Amino acid sequence: MALRSHLIEAVRFGPYTKSEYAYALELLSTVPAESLTILDRNFLSAEVLIGLREGGLREGKEDRHWLVRAKSTTRWKEVEKLAEGEWIVDLGVSREARKANPALPKTHRARAIAYQREGHKPQVLLTSLLDAERYPATEIIALYHERWEIELGYDELKTELLESEVTLRSKSVRAVEQEVWGLLLAYNLVRLEMERVAEEAKVDPTRISFVASLRLIRDEWLWCAVASPGAVPRHLRRLRQDQKYFILPERRSHRSYPRAVKVKMSSYPRKRPQPPKTDELN
Repeated sequence: MALRSHLIEAVRFGPYTKSEYAYALELLSTVPAESLTILDRNFLSAEVLIGLREGGLREGKEDRHWLVRAKSTTRWKEVEKLAEGEWIVDLGVSREARKANPALPKTHRARAIAYQREGHKPQVLLTSLLDAERYPATEIIALYHERWEIELGYDELKTELLESEVTLRSKSVRAVEQEVWGLLLAYNLVRLEMERVAEEAKVDPTRISFVASLRLIRDEWLWCAVASPGAVPRHLRRLRQDQKYFILPERRSHRSYPRAVKVKMSSYPRKRPQPPKTDELN
């Protein structure tokens, strides 16, 4: 997913007997040139990271990069200290990974950036953006937290487009595949229209309400189904003009709160620990 527009760039899915890691490897060839891929920690793997970089070599220049958060078990060898909390490091490639893929080297180079946000635990980011002057650490840290845009995209798909339905309606494998592709195409059509409106209004695509845009576009499609072909351009112009009313205020990104588990609503009284009873003094 392109995080700043929520447009889905490429998709792989299939039987649940195949891991999401295997599907991720199939996606590497679809990553566009001159891009930065922000990955979940589950994909902190030499095969994924090296495959992403090597697939982006163009005219001898590396133009595809990655950014991922380190795990607590991630180990590296420090090569050069760039600044306080910032190093060039060599990440080791496990013997099992090299046995499965003999083309993998024993190590690969990365840049480690340590930081801590208020109210959160210290973290370390790993990236292939080695040039500290061209890619300042503060910008990389801010970029990493845009990864959560994909969670908003999932919400748009599952909660809004699917109307919170738990399962798909199709009952055969082929029909399920067709339904998934249909949902993804419909989602991208809405998002593409939102991107065009954002470009006209000179705002970010994420500042336009997806829910309002979805309802408006859905209604317009129904009207266009019975309208004459000559009226479609007029409907489209009106739709884009109306969508500009759905521009949201800028996000209050300065607010930061630690993640916490919400208390589940219940009609029963909560069992709270009681202090031990003491004998009353007469």
